[in-house]
Amino acid sequence: MTSLLSTQEFWQYLSIPVIAALIGWTTNWLAIKMTFYPLEFIGKPPLLGWQGIIPSKARKMAAISVDATISKIGTVREIFQQIDPKVLATHIVHSVEPRIEEYVDEMMLKEYPTFWENLPASARKMVYDRVRKSTPQLVDNLVEDVSDNIEDLLDIKGMVIERLASDKELLNRIFIECGEVEFRFIINSGLYFGFLFGLIQMSVWYVYPSWWVLPFFGLLVGWATNWIALNVIFRPLHAKKVGPFRIQGLFLKRQPAVAESFCHIVTHEILTVGNIINAILDGPKGDRARNMVKKHIKPLVDETAGMGKALTQMAFGPTGFATLKNKVGEKAIEISQTSFNNPVFEKDRAQAVESIMVERMIALSSEEFQDLLRPCFQEDEIKLILVGAFLGFGAGVCQLVFVFGESFL
Repeated sequence: MTSLLSTQEFWQYLSIPVIAALIGWTTNWLAIKMTFYPLEFIGKPPLLGWQGIIPSKARKMAAISVDATISKIGTVREIFQQIDPKVLATHIVHSVEPRIEEYVDEMMLKEYPTFWENLPASARKMVYDRVRKSTPQLVDNLVEDVSDNIEDLLDIKGMVIERLASDKELLNRIFIECGEVEFRFIINSGLYFGFLFGLIQMSVWYVYPSWWVLPFFGLLVGWATNWIALNVIFRPLHAKKVGPFRIQGLFLKRQPAVAESFCHIVTHEILTVGNIINAILDGPKGDRARNMVKKHIKPLVDETAGMGKALTQMAFGPTGFATLKNKVGEKAIEISQTSFNNPVFEKDRAQAVESIMVERMIALSSEEFQDLLRPCFQEDEIKLILVGAFLGFGAGVCQLVFVFGESFL
């Protein structure tokens, strides 16, 4: 035994499965990294360089992710109802009420400083009181109107796609966090499968030590470890009982955990109340939404000015009163977009939406659920496998030349 351990040939042969394991681990690790990084293209486009597969097709991947999940687990109306329009209205009123005097002063001093400064304090107080009294009902009416028309006002698919396409790091994080266990398995499995292939490679090399054996098996290890790992993750699609074991794709087994991870990111960082309100006011139907706000705010100006409408119209002029209504509407829109910068409120509403989304995502079929992660491998999957095969081939050549001292040809 001692003499065997001291022979160079023994260590050369022993190195074959060890190197094969390292090839498997390295190629799988590289495949995962190349899927997500770099975020931007590095090199000279279009061929000399690389950009992560997910970031390079951010818009397409975002669309696939939305189609595979959000579009199946909640409609626009259901999501908005889960946020609860009544809670929204109450929050807006509570946010605005303490600052009504500040808002009124700010707008009037900006637009009509002379009129406002010369108005008696009692008259200004009457304006404050009327605004404060009218605000709750106006806000209720506005939120109810938005809720009734939410499907037309909010393009939730477009909103999510735009958010993810513009934030590649966030898009990456969705896939990385949802598939963390699977990605770790892919990398580690390269070590195990590589070692097993290495044992076969060692046996073949012992029987038939031809120059092509090591490079060929290196290529095979680089290709096969990726292919096997991907199939173990997603296959079999449905649980099958083999003897005492219950076998199913690793990703599919974790459906409840993945649903929680995915829905938490989506509800807390994408479908937040603030983002939804901004998407309504600034989205494709933003003009309609803004006009809706102004329509519901106009009665506030009419009622407030009613105490001295003739005097007000005389002070502002024939067009000034109409301008005042428009300015109040613009201020209301501004307040609507800034009323939700409250982390506690955002988190509370996010949790409300998250609960229903998790429940429905867990209920998806295996065919539907696999579409969350599978696309990130399907896109340019062949490139990753070829890169692994190429690196494995190169490692096999190095093994032939530097470990066994053989000529490549």
